[in-house]
Amino acid sequence: MQDSLKQDLSKENLLKPDWLTVRRGQAPLIVSFPHTGTTLPAEYEARLVSPWLTRKDADWWIDKLYDFAEQLDATIVHTAISRTVIDVNRDPSGISLYPGQATTELCPTTTFDGEPLYKDGQQPTADEIAERRRRFFDPYHAALAEEISRLHGAHGRIVLYDCHSIRSLIPRLFEGELPVFNIGTNSGASCSPQLATAVERICASSQFSHIVNGRFKGGFITRNHGKPENGVHAVQMELSCRGYMRETPGPVSEGAWPTPYDAAYAAPMRAVLTDILKTCLQFGGQPA
Repeated sequence: MQDSLKQDLSKENLLKPDWLTVRRGQAPLIVSFPHTGTTLPAEYEARLVSPWLTRKDADWWIDKLYDFAEQLDATIVHTAISRTVIDVNRDPSGISLYPGQATTELCPTTTFDGEPLYKDGQQPTADEIAERRRRFFDPYHAALAEEISRLHGAHGRIVLYDCHSIRSLIPRLFEGELPVFNIGTNSGASCSPQLATAVERICASSQFSHIVNGRFKGGFITRNHGKPENGVHAVQMELSCRGYMRETPGPVSEGAWPTPYDAAYAAPMRAVLTDILKTCLQFGGQPA
């Protein structure tokens, strides 16, 4: 039975683009990795200022940090495409998720620090952005929607947990040093207060700082797919890199960023995240 299931899941993945990976679990929990990708299709790479700048703002090592999610039988949705090609956590209409605050576009043209990503005159056109959306954005969200429908049908109540990280100090985006745990629920609209409180309680009891719906309240994934009134509860977790990486807050340079993944250094945060995902799983397993 188990071998047959694995074969079926393998066949399903063969039908998806090679950059999109879906690990199908049976638990009422979906874990999304929208920004860990570093792949740059060749047709875009030559137009960019440098490969390092292009990958500078990736959510470094987050997929390693959360690799225990598979042991919880969570469904895992992951894109290998760099967020510079297209950001699957931005509103495809172009509307800012954070009006009045600096951010990056659906197809970013600058880094978080404001550095240009493209050579002069090489920025993507409106037609190209539409094509990237069709090619990379739409399949990612279709995969999320498919897994939400499948697991919602089986459990009635599920949790979508969207994984992110960012450098601790980026003056263009926020003042001062960001808290380590940044819990986003779209100001309470994307998940039950019960779940948000449970996640916050775990963070508060840890050695790390935290905030709920601070600078990062949840991107397009959380806002679009979170429908607590229908039994689909979405939480975004934005981690400051210093919580799991050897980060010196401030500007970073090529060759010095990202720092290598150190499992021993990441262990305390990984333990907290394990408790958080187990809590999400338990919440999802309850009656809607």
